[in-house]
Amino acid sequence: MMLEHALLTVRPGSESDFEAAMREALPIIEGADECHGAEVRRQVEDASTYLLLVRWTSVEAHMAFRATARYEAWRALTHHFYVGTLSVTHFFEPIER
Repeated sequence: MMLEHALLTVRPGSESDFEAAMREALPIIEGADECHGAEVRRQVEDASTYLLLVRWTSVEAHMAFRATARYEAWRALTHHFYVGTLSVTHFFEPIER
């Protein structure tokens, strides 16, 4: 399992609309093949910045999602809110204690 990390900056003043769109969009991504859940959190220090975390079986599963109609639906709901370039990275499993 790997974790996708995306830092999302939305247009100031559009936060409420973005959150409503994200409520509609999250089930789309969570229904994707090999997705094991997703969440979005709003930053405390900057109300226009959000953190998207998605658990995927692999990076390849995430990339495969990007080639689907589900991704296009996700994109149509969310991407017009973003300012600047998205930062999307992937992380391995947590380090065990």
